[in-house]
Amino acid sequence: MKENDQEVARAVGALLESQRVGVLGTFGAGSPYCSLVGFSFEPGYGRLYFATTRATRKFANLSETGRVALLVDNRGNREEDLHEASAVTAVGPVTELTGREKDRGAAVHLTRHPSLAGFLESPTTALLALDVERYFLVRRFQEVMVLEVKR
Repeated sequence: MKENDQEVARAVGALLESQRVGVLGTFGAGSPYCSLVGFSFEPGYGRLYFATTRATRKFANLSETGRVALLVDNRGNREEDLHEASAVTAVGPVTELTGREKDRGAAVHLTRHPSLAGFLESPTTALLALDVERYFLVRRFQEVMVLEVKR
């Protein structure tokens, strides 16, 4: 990994570690849609997890396209955020987990979000995995960097 890639990877990791909620972007029925989700991740940040009820628009959209974007940022709703906040967008395919993969993902997710235990146990809830292809990191208003995730 090149030195710049290492710097971007550290910044992406720090942002993901410091935040618990992100904005999930989906597309379906001819329209984009965004929603808040609690997220968790595997070591190395190549796979992110989130859960939703299957009856939601976001689930219908991701079922239609199979791809999402998840934005995580550290803004505090201050004027300085325009120049100081950082944001990372993870993009890639998303799949609903079953069997052992679901058990593993649920364990990771509940470590970060123990209050979601009842929600995850519901038969109407889907646990989803975003297999990140790349991260787009934006800092200092216009500094954009891309990190490709190797599989």
